Amino acid sequence: MSTSTSPIRRRTARLAAVAAPAAALALLLSGCGTTTVPSADADAPAAAIAGCESDTTVTSTGAVDLTDSFGRSVSLDAPAKRVAVLEWQQIEDVVALCVAPVAVADAEGFTTWDTAVELPDGAVDVGSRQEPNLDALFGTDPDLVIVEAYTADDEIIGKLESYGVPVLATKGADAADPIANMEATFSLIAEATGREARATEVLEEFDAHLAEAKGTLADAGLATTDFVYFDGWVDGGNVALRPFGQGSLIGEIGEELGLTNAWTGDVDAAYGLGQTDIEGMKAIGDAMLIHTSTEEASEDEFASALETNPVWAALPAVAEDRVYSFPTGIWTFGGPRSAQQIIDAYVSVLADPTAGE
Repeated sequence: MSTSTSPIRRRTARLAAVAAPAAALALLLSGCGTTTVPSADADAPAAAIAGCESDTTVTSTGAVDLTDSFGRSVSLDAPAKRVAVLEWQQIEDVVALCVAPVAVADAEGFTTWDTAVELPDGAVDVGSRQEPNLDALFGTDPDLVIVEAYTADDEIIGKLESYGVPVLATKGADAADPIANMEATFSLIAEATGREARATEVLEEFDAHLAEAKGTLADAGLATTDFVYFDGWVDGGNVALRPFGQGSLIGEIGEELGLTNAWTGDVDAAYGLGQTDIEGMKAIGDAMLIHTSTEEASEDEFASALETNPVWAALPAVAEDRVYSFPTGIWTFGGPRSAQQIIDAYVSVLADPTAGE
C-alpha cells in the first residue's frame, strides 16, 4: 500500500488556531460595541446553495414547537428562515438543509476548515465564535439563533435570549455516541427550519455512504485494521499529541467502517479526545497513524519536531511508512456532510494504492 508523499510534511492542524469547537462561546459577553451591519439576504433561494438546485424538501410551514438538546422548549410562529448560527458544525448543518443563514460566526475560518458545504453569499460575518459581535448578529434580524452549549443554564443562552429572539441550543458533541449526537443535532435543526424531509434524505445518503465504504475497506486486504487518528502542537518546545479516542466522531466512524481504534487512554466526555506525548504513542503498538493536514506552505513546527524525534521514528507505523494524512478541509467535528468526507478520506488513504502519489 502506498502512502502520501511526506505525509507529516503536508502539515498537521494547529490546535491553537481551531482546537475543538468554541466551547459554548464562553467568552461571548465581551466585544458587543455598536456596529454598522451590512444587509443580509432575507430569503436566499435554495437554488443559490450548492447542491440544493432542485430542492423541494420544505416539510412544514406552520408553527413549530420543539424541545432542544437540553430539554428547553422553543416555539416559533413558523419554521425559521432568518437563521443566525454561532458554531461551524451547525453552520454546515443549516446549509446542508438548503437554508441560507443570515449571520454566521467566523466565516473565514469556516470556509477554511469545513469544506463539506459552500457557504452561500449574503451571510453576515459577526466575528469570532468565542466573541461574536451581538449588535452585528441581531442587526441581521434573525428569527432564530442556533448556538452550541453544554448545559441548559449555559450563560450564552440567557445572554442571547435577552434580545427577545428564540435560541436553539444544540449539543455539539457527546462521546457516549458521537454519531447519534451528530444526527440528532442535524435533525433538530431540520425541525426548527421545516426541513425534516431534507434531513431524512441527507442522513440516508450518509448511511448508504458508510455501508458502501465499509465493503470497500473489507475488500481492501488491509495489513492491519488498528489505527489512531491524531493531531498535535508544540507547547514550550515540547510536542503534545491529541489522539482521537473512543467517543470521537472520527474514531467512531473508523470503527463503523470495520477498523479498530487503538487509542485506549483517557479521553474527554464530550469529544473523545486524549492527550499524550511522543513517548505515549508507544502504547498503540503496530497501529497505523492517520492525521489532519493543512495546505500551509511553510514548514510546520510540529511536523519538524516529529520528523527529527528518534522515539517517533521508531514507532512501527513510522518505520514501516504507514502514516497517512487526510485531505485538507475536513472538519472533524462536523455534521453529516463532513462525516461523508471523513468516510471518503478513510477509503482514499487506506484502500486506494495510489493515494497521495
